[in-house]
Amino acid sequence: MRDLLICLRALRSRPLAVLGAIGAGVLTAGSALALAGLSAWLITMAWTMPPVLTLSVAVTAVRALGITRGLMRYVERLAAHRVALSGLTELRVALYTRLSRAAPSESVRLSDGELLARTGADVDAVGDALVRTVIPVAVAVVVSGAAVGWLGFVDPRAGFILAGCLLLAGVLVPWAVARATRARAAAEAAGSEAFGAAASAVLDHAGELAVAGRLDEVRARAARAEDARRSAVDRSARTGALADAAVPLAVGLAVIAALLVAGTRAGPVDATTLGILILLPLSAFEAVSTLPDAARQYVRSVDAAGRLAPLLTLSAVPSGTASVPAHPALRLGGLELAPGDRLVVRGESGAGKTTLLLALAGLDERGGEVLVDGSPASRFADLPTAVGFFGEAAHVFATTVAENVRVARGDATDAEVDAALRRVGLGEWTDSLPHGVRTPLEHGADSLSGGQRRRLLLARALVSDVAVVLLDEPTEHLDRADAARLLTEILDPSGLFPGRTVVVAGHATPPDGVRQLVIERLTSA
Repeated sequence: MRDLLICLRALRSRPLAVLGAIGAGVLTAGSALALAGLSAWLITMAWTMPPVLTLSVAVTAVRALGITRGLMRYVERLAAHRVALSGLTELRVALYTRLSRAAPSESVRLSDGELLARTGADVDAVGDALVRTVIPVAVAVVVSGAAVGWLGFVDPRAGFILAGCLLLAGVLVPWAVARATRARAAAEAAGSEAFGAAASAVLDHAGELAVAGRLDEVRARAARAEDARRSAVDRSARTGALADAAVPLAVGLAVIAALLVAGTRAGPVDATTLGILILLPLSAFEAVSTLPDAARQYVRSVDAAGRLAPLLTLSAVPSGTASVPAHPALRLGGLELAPGDRLVVRGESGAGKTTLLLALAGLDERGGEVLVDGSPASRFADLPTAVGFFGEAAHVFATTVAENVRVARGDATDAEVDAALRRVGLGEWTDSLPHGVRTPLEHGADSLSGGQRRRLLLARALVSDVAVVLLDEPTEHLDRADAARLLTEILDPSGLFPGRTVVVAGHATPPDGVRQLVIERLTSA
């Protein structure tokens, strides 16, 4: 709940706008409530065949309430969605601002998919909490109170019974729905994780598992995980179904109780009173009937807020920190890099090569704290301007070739981009493009082969201004001869990066005379 409140405050919704949406919702449900009560009176009163003129005001009021109900429903939707959409904009701005001001290490730990989910689906889920939870709950509370007061004025016993039925449908049922939804989400997450791990093992290592005689065992484990997930989901679905059925049950109880109350009234029951006692409870549950869905949305919004709130509360990098040297010397534990050094980091997949590079860039403290000219990297807010990490899975955007290279330096000219592409071996490719470096890559990374993508990402490093270049697997997906030739040019002091410090992580053997670091498993320095 605390995380959700943090996110709702970030929406910066105006209280008057929210109250306006709630007011429109109250008028919508209130019109339906008044329409039911007045219609009950009109129907039963007309049965006694009074003079027509005595019913003219009631007839006109029924028509007016019917029109008002539809009109206010439209106004309610318009007001609520206007508040939500403006709030989503504010929330995304707050999220982007906080990420931009925080240390890069805070956001680099999240994958592209996770960041996309945070700024997309999670933000939408928080916004939905306002439209589908906060406003409906407020409307239900106000209208339910009005219904209980009205029916209690007609007959206190009927009002007391209606209040109990509304509590059942508006409090106990949403609570049960929220609990079932939370249990289902937990079961799906646990089951999906277990199934995903087993399925990935089968897909990625089927050959090795078959040789070891464990393929059937892993398949069975995946099947058991999926069966357990389905069973848990079915159990929570049954609970949710029973909770949903409780709402019409509460309506029926309220109506039957109203009939019993009418039958026990002293003396003959007035026809108009009987009509109000029966029809009013039917309309009183209209606002409450949306609360089970509001409970489901609340659970989803709380889960999303739990992922967003830590990002919204990230500490900003303090201003006034020291400026990073033009050619910094880096130290990470026992590893020292002087300006102009060349280093190859080798190791098996998962040994921690990428983590080491991220640590040297000051982006991941799991690899240890890096010292820049003897001072902690945390002192240098502008460290990314001197130390650049170029990952193997960097994103390729669906824009022009030139703009994809300019990701590393926005003011790079077309000539500089073209020169960088030619130096990494993409000259013939750019010549074949219809518009050269201004040719759009309409499908992003899918417009390139694996080798072309690697060279394009390497071109980004070439046009950058950083003094320390950290390259992760720059020669993967290239044939052996091209990979060896390109690696030699990268590590040659007079090659692609003259005057710069270069660290390459990969599996290839470096040229003679180049320092290398072989790691089996990275531990914090």
